[in-house]
Amino acid sequence: MSPEMIGLTGIVVMLILLAFRVPVAIAMFLVGLAGVAILRNPTVAFSFLASESFSLSASADLLVIPLFILMGNVATESGMSRKLYDAAYSWIGHWRGGLASATVIGSGGFAALSGSSVASALTMGRVSLGEMERFNYSPRLSTGAVAAGGTLGILIPPSTGFVLYAILTQQSIGRLFLAGVLPGLVLMVLFICTILILTTINPALGPRGPVTSWAQKGRATLGSLPLIGLVCVTIGGIYGGLFSPTEAAGVGALLAILYGLVTRTLSFKGLFAALTDSVSTTAVVMLILIAAHVFGPFLALSHVPTMVGAALTSLPIGPYGILLLILGTYLVLGCFMEGYAMLVLTMPIFFPVVTGLGFDPIWFGVVVVVMLEMGLITPPVGINVFIVKSVAPQVPLSEIFWGVAPFLLAVAALVGLLILWPGLALYLPNTMLGVG
Repeated sequence: MSPEMIGLTGIVVMLILLAFRVPVAIAMFLVGLAGVAILRNPTVAFSFLASESFSLSASADLLVIPLFILMGNVATESGMSRKLYDAAYSWIGHWRGGLASATVIGSGGFAALSGSSVASALTMGRVSLGEMERFNYSPRLSTGAVAAGGTLGILIPPSTGFVLYAILTQQSIGRLFLAGVLPGLVLMVLFICTILILTTINPALGPRGPVTSWAQKGRATLGSLPLIGLVCVTIGGIYGGLFSPTEAAGVGALLAILYGLVTRTLSFKGLFAALTDSVSTTAVVMLILIAAHVFGPFLALSHVPTMVGAALTSLPIGPYGILLLILGTYLVLGCFMEGYAMLVLTMPIFFPVVTGLGFDPIWFGVVVVVMLEMGLITPPVGINVFIVKSVAPQVPLSEIFWGVAPFLLAVAALVGLLILWPGLALYLPNTMLGVG
């Protein structure tokens, strides 16, 4: 059997394992080790595993993962995410669909602390769904807004998706973080516009909430300032060249802990819970990274990326036609695969093709993460939809999927904007003062 056929067979086996719900890291370990053993020998395969495990675990750059995760978990335990939602609620809750829009804003703010779409959907679902039910919001709109708003966690920095992309493609984590800021804010606005359009067409979907006094607005806004300040310190510090991403993560985690202890909103029990959750989440991400660095050499030895790249570039459809074909592949894969699995499977194949066509690798990272974001709410396996279902078990799954459908159009609109105007992603990283 030729190396190419062995590579394609390995990819098929991996997809089958993922279909049977084998964890992505385990599937990559098994296929990568077996593939390298077949193409070379078992000794080489296990040497890859040993060397990659050690080199990745010893990388100081990867400290950004546990530290930013810890910052987000501490912020959750100390109630910062609730305070940002309350501030948005006080200002726009009296709009049509205002509570849903406040949920999107709260999700965006929480995303800037946690870097996790699942955590954003779970936290904001617990915070906002009961309130929207109290004001007779359509379950379709309320659950759709929570599921869609949660996806901002993978786009607005600090995003674990960007960290994985950076490690897999040898790009700057700091530049990728900054590249996600403006697209994340634009998508937040597109989500709010989607809610306004839906509730203008059918006001019953999202009735107006209560009008708050200026004093209530002031108190709520004051309560949200610590979260806003924490985001400005971390992301602003990276942009201004004051911190590297790892240093920003350390500063952010320390400030979040100090805020919780000083204000007594963070108990030692809550701190312990944040620490243990950060350790378990980091372990999962590190396993995926190590497995990807075992699976990658297998693909390289099989020459599958070279074969696919030659096939794509030979198509008479031009660079943008090939780009749309790649994005279409992500759209289809997002219906059946988890985002991290898509990233580690496709980057060795598509990244050389895209950079060979002259597209900016930082810009492509943002586009890919947006496509992964779309997969989080795409049927039949959109993970955020199932997270929201766990918070609102009384709402049928079909209703939640119908609820996220208009927001999928907003995500598609963002992809179009990024293609038409790459500067939307590249402006901040190209003007940053530090090296990131």
